[in-house]
Amino acid sequence: MNTTISNSTINASIKHSGAELFSLKNNQNKEYIWEGNPDFWGKHSPILFPIVGTLKNNTYTINEKEYQLPRHGFARDMDFQLVDKTENSAVFSLKSDAETLKKYPFEFELQLIYTLKETSLDIEYKVINKNQTKMPFSIGAHPAIALAENFENYAIEFEKEEVLKYYILEHDLISNKTEVLETSDNLIPLNYQLFENDALIFKSLESNSLTILENSKPYIKVDFEDFPSLGIWTKEKAPFVCIEPWLGYSDTSENSGDLFEKEGILVLDANQTFHSKFSITLL
Repeated sequence: MNTTISNSTINASIKHSGAELFSLKNNQNKEYIWEGNPDFWGKHSPILFPIVGTLKNNTYTINEKEYQLPRHGFARDMDFQLVDKTENSAVFSLKSDAETLKKYPFEFELQLIYTLKETSLDIEYKVINKNQTKMPFSIGAHPAIALAENFENYAIEFEKEEVLKYYILEHDLISNKTEVLETSDNLIPLNYQLFENDALIFKSLESNSLTILENSKPYIKVDFEDFPSLGIWTKEKAPFVCIEPWLGYSDTSENSGDLFEKEGILVLDANQTFHSKFSITLL
């Protein structure tokens, strides 16, 4: 099942499977979200929960008991319930069950709240800890922005002038190796060579937003003030780029395995609720 929300300028469509955004169009019917062609990548904008990235050996421990989670967790592969809808907003909910407890021993509710405002789509995450104990988790976004022209016709402009240090992945884990992207006027021209070693992973940034430029003109803006970390990714010859606001990232090779000790992990107190939000604006 799918749900569509709209206003006078844009509309968005969300799959109930994974509560995944799969379409964002303006009123000229121009599509801004990647179509999901599996020849390149069969997703559009998956939700990353309760981990972001990859665990060492796909394994972690809680109270010395081992559990396994696939890359980016399980929420993206589960059916959400539509719990509220208006013309320009929709709320989806995923609750823990017997199956999730086998992989992640915590009672939770995850809500995805999509809201259209003029030419922007706000995507809010609400994580509710239903336990009497602390709950460790990460959460992240993975929207793939469709690029209709040649990849090299696009550039990314960061909000602030800063040193863009990113971490190199080795065997899907974050290594100690870093490189710095050279910028000119805060601009990174896109080319596929940037992604030869997979995603560019920024543990922290000064910028709270970035703008994708198409032929030097503003195309789309992503605001991510609530998210300290960011991934940028594409595949060779793929006509999209993923802008991925994260709270958390893959394990390092030195990680102990204890989820509470994982670098970048969030810990939510008993019976508390966590909120974060990012937005995509069509320009």
